Amino acid sequence: MANVSLKKISKTYPNGFRAISNQSLEIQDGEFMVLVGPSGCAKTTALNMIAGLEDVTDGEVVIKDRVVNGLSPKDRNIAMVFQNYALYPHMTIYQNMAFGLKLRKYTKERIDEEVGKAAKILGIEDLLERKPSTLSGGQKQRVALGRAIVRHPDVFLFDEPLSNLDAKLRVQMRVEIKKIHQRLKNTMVYVTHDQVEAMTMGDRITVMNKGQIQQVDTPHNLYHHPINKFVATFIGSPAMNIISGKLLKEGVELYFVTSEGIKLKIPEEKASALDSHCGKKVYLGVRPEDISLSGAENSFEAEIEVLEQMGNETFVYFSVEGNQFISRMPSNTGLTPGSNKRFFVDMLKCHFFDEETGENLG
Repeated sequence: MANVSLKKISKTYPNGFRAISNQSLEIQDGEFMVLVGPSGCAKTTALNMIAGLEDVTDGEVVIKDRVVNGLSPKDRNIAMVFQNYALYPHMTIYQNMAFGLKLRKYTKERIDEEVGKAAKILGIEDLLERKPSTLSGGQKQRVALGRAIVRHPDVFLFDEPLSNLDAKLRVQMRVEIKKIHQRLKNTMVYVTHDQVEAMTMGDRITVMNKGQIQQVDTPHNLYHHPINKFVATFIGSPAMNIISGKLLKEGVELYFVTSEGIKLKIPEEKASALDSHCGKKVYLGVRPEDISLSGAENSFEAEIEVLEQMGNETFVYFSVEGNQFISRMPSNTGLTPGSNKRFFVDMLKCHFFDEETGENLG
């Protein structure tokens, strides 16, 4: 096991494009860290710099308290699991898993032992004599995991390993990988663009955008205490609702007011942190579950446009001043598209973001 540190790393390509600029990250020994963000945010670049597949322009990559910038991938004691499995088609599953150990001159007995242990962990003992072409996508991914496990690496690196699987199998493999982490207790760094995958797997999550680390935190804190508008809208499914307006004071009360006249009173618990921003343009962020059909105040009327029946819940879509909104409600609401309803907002759970910087104001 090992800690991983990225110390003020930067990556600039020969054409002058700067993918990552002066970013730092501390990954703890035995931690399951997920790097998540939209396509092009440089999360895979960061992973490849840890692996040694990308050179570091500036800064240091440290694994197990050792600077590894000058080391080749094979000398970093890491194991990488890719999206495309990368199995040798002419070899059996046993041979695929044993290949790296043979290169290291392990004895036949030691190889049998290591492959057997990994196969048992992954439940693929009965597949060892088959060829990759006879396996399903999920079975191939288990083999790729097994090939990594037998090496006993300091760090496991995963580059979107579940992207080629169907939805049901992705859920199953998420659980399997978490079980492996809990059993092996190795440091694992996992890259994905899927925020649901990130939230369900990571001990902590690094949210990235345009080569910059936005926030590093637990899934709970990212969801309930996002540091800025980008994190707030990226984390959560369905995404947070956003609407533009101003903070205005009337007497001792503070309100969020839109240009079209929606007026929502801000609870005293939140108002104190927002008082200094009176008169400023801000974004109001509301999670779908914090919009309901009942309440005492802070409401607006809107026409229901679309209903998505999810079985245990219903997603209700409607527009407010040209902004698409979504509410998460119980499955038995009895709502119909085209009808007008009054929606109530739980302002105590809302977030306010500076319109210029995106910073979470409270």
